[in-house]
Amino acid sequence: MTQQDIARMTGVSQATVSLVLNGRADSDVRIAPETRDRVLEAIRSTGYVADPIARRLAARRNRILGVFTYEPVFPAGTGDFFHPFLVGIEEGAESLGCDLLLFTSASVVDGRRRIFHEDNRLRLADGCVLLGRSLDRDDLARLVAEEQPFVSVGRRDDAGGPVPYVGADYPVATVAIVERAVAVGHRTLAYVGQGDHPVGPAPQTGLDGQDRPAAPESHADRERGFRAAVAAVGATGIREPVEDRSPADLLDSLLARGVTVAFMEEYADGSAIASVARERGLDIPRDLSIVALGDPTRPAPSDVDFTMFRIPRRQMGWQAVEVLTRLIEGTPGPTQILLDCEQVEGTTLAPPR
Repeated sequence: MTQQDIARMTGVSQATVSLVLNGRADSDVRIAPETRDRVLEAIRSTGYVADPIARRLAARRNRILGVFTYEPVFPAGTGDFFHPFLVGIEEGAESLGCDLLLFTSASVVDGRRRIFHEDNRLRLADGCVLLGRSLDRDDLARLVAEEQPFVSVGRRDDAGGPVPYVGADYPVATVAIVERAVAVGHRTLAYVGQGDHPVGPAPQTGLDGQDRPAAPESHADRERGFRAAVAAVGATGIREPVEDRSPADLLDSLLARGVTVAFMEEYADGSAIASVARERGLDIPRDLSIVALGDPTRPAPSDVDFTMFRIPRRQMGWQAVEVLTRLIEGTPGPTQILLDCEQVEGTTLAPPR
């Protein structure tokens, strides 16, 4: 079935069928309501579907949004973390009547996926949502320079220009949870993780023995909030790196330094320390309170009811699609958005002994 067939069935020109299909009205052509209804009824009754390539050539858009991931999002190890982002992206695209295209042919350079390679297909889509804990700076700089429509899920530093993003407001969420700890009597607090201290291009080993990339903006934002809150209340703030250290060594260091509450950048690291503490007969939270600064990004036991905040992952995915659509269509609106995190009471924060 073609537009010519629809035109013959309804007794109109192919140009009229095209105008009806695309929801446009030419300034010199007025389509009578009964004619439009007749064409639409013929389209419905025949099951006609417009050729997407032809429509793309005519409208310069094909209503396909790309999704590029810098790390695997479907394996069981990371699926639980990335799944809400993908659900939000899918729901946002569906609400706008767009299809999604997952880019899987990306080349791997130095162990990381890269957008640009000799056979990249980025322009098959009208624009692209970027997903991953760490994004490649060179890729971002080229996307900005070439003015390709894209949005990052997660805040990103400028890369030769502002990077469009929808992220979580980690500094505000971290400040709020530090203030809760201080309010119940904690005065020596530790930030446990990479924070804003990049550890080089090579992945580092965490407490669970799994590799992790150099520190992304989300880690730096958490530590920034931690330091601001500690300074505001006059408490003692300590940073404890986790790279290449065992949970037992880290627990020993925290206790030796008089820390009464540990703010864990990674949920899985908090689980590892809590497990060692329980094996030693320590009381969590009386001997050491443990706070998780976000949802698990790696597999971790779920038997601990952590005091924590939750990342608005589904909303981030949805709003990333909305921002991308505005960029594609050239409509005004914010292109850098931070969403509030949800505070979770939990049972791992209590007054120190």
